[in-house]
Amino acid sequence: MTETSPAPETSPAPEVTGTRAGRPRIPFDRRLAAAVQKVTGQALGPYQSAIVRIGFSLTWLLFLLREWPHRLELYGPDGPWSWAMGRQLIADNRSFTALMWSDGRLWFEIVYGLAVLSAVLLLLGWHTRAVSVVFMAGVLSLQNRSIFMGDGGDNVVHLVAIYLVLTRCAQVWSLDARRAARGRAGLGPAGPVLWTVLGGFLLAATWFSGVTGEWWLFVLLWVLWLGNALWWLVCRFAPGEPRTLLDVLANLAHNATLAVIMAEVCLVYATAGWYKVQGSRWQDGTALYFPLQLDYFTPWPALSDLLGGSGAMVLLLTYGTVIVQVAFPFTLFNRKVKNVLLVAMMLEHAGIALLLGLPFFSLAMIAADSVFLPTAFLVWLGARAARGRDRLLRRTPPAAEAGLPGQSRTGDGAGTRTLVG
Repeated sequence: MTETSPAPETSPAPEVTGTRAGRPRIPFDRRLAAAVQKVTGQALGPYQSAIVRIGFSLTWLLFLLREWPHRLELYGPDGPWSWAMGRQLIADNRSFTALMWSDGRLWFEIVYGLAVLSAVLLLLGWHTRAVSVVFMAGVLSLQNRSIFMGDGGDNVVHLVAIYLVLTRCAQVWSLDARRAARGRAGLGPAGPVLWTVLGGFLLAATWFSGVTGEWWLFVLLWVLWLGNALWWLVCRFAPGEPRTLLDVLANLAHNATLAVIMAEVCLVYATAGWYKVQGSRWQDGTALYFPLQLDYFTPWPALSDLLGGSGAMVLLLTYGTVIVQVAFPFTLFNRKVKNVLLVAMMLEHAGIALLLGLPFFSLAMIAADSVFLPTAFLVWLGARAARGRDRLLRRTPPAAEAGLPGQSRTGDGAGTRTLVG
């Protein structure tokens, strides 16, 4: 007679501890593990980060192109805020600007031209990791050179230019994503050459660190530069666990930065709304009337007079602005209400651009608001844009790209990387 082992005892699944509305209740540790897996396993919001990248690079590019005839007066050697005055200010606040390295016009033209070029390349998503750093350097160099040349939108561009460096914002709608979808990621000499050139500029920047910039900024730049080299080496020679670890770190940095951008947008609207509440003109509903009477803020005088002449419309827009700005941060957990207020805020900024003549402030704020756009809408928008592009170019999209809004979602997170790709 053979001895048979007893049947194993069955126990209830550990993840089910009860029910809520007919559904099993998952223990806290399981939910925490799932959240950690989600945050570390993927770069969240690929479409949102891409639209933020496109929006801010386009805003900065259009601003630089519009001010091209006046660049010498705004940021260059012909401006009222002279190079010596800028040098004296930066000696106190230690802001970074490459324009303090030389007061010559040639150097200014090089920096301005690189700022324009980096905005174009970031808009296209070409070697985004490296180009985002050049874009940040261009924004900081010009804005810190003449701190009085702004309308409020420059502060938002200033902050987001720094944040984009830490995001994986080229997963979709970029040349990097298209290259990865076609299996060509990591091919070609462009990445290593760009990495080497940027290393030379970084050496020059470190040499001038005593003139401009805090020490931590140069440490960050060196970490980013060496990190790209480490990424390339790991992808080429150790694609297993070391690559997984780097992906986890990159995903954590991306997701944390995306959360910071969202928090910044909420903070901007919350503080703006609560400060408005304290103003007597906002309380009595007449605040909008006064800027419509200023020549500086009336690009369309007839339209401003028409709107300002309607007391009911002024009252409605004044109170509506305050309500939307104060309420928006509290609606993030209600998707439908959040989307309604998001549309209202974007229309508000479009109105500011039209009525008050502040197009770049409005573009910057709309680009910041885009981080809250629903993924379904962005996918639909990308698909429509791709079809419009194909019709314009009179071509048939490849089968591999059919049904996708531009590129696949593996552009910045899969495949072999170049040094800066």
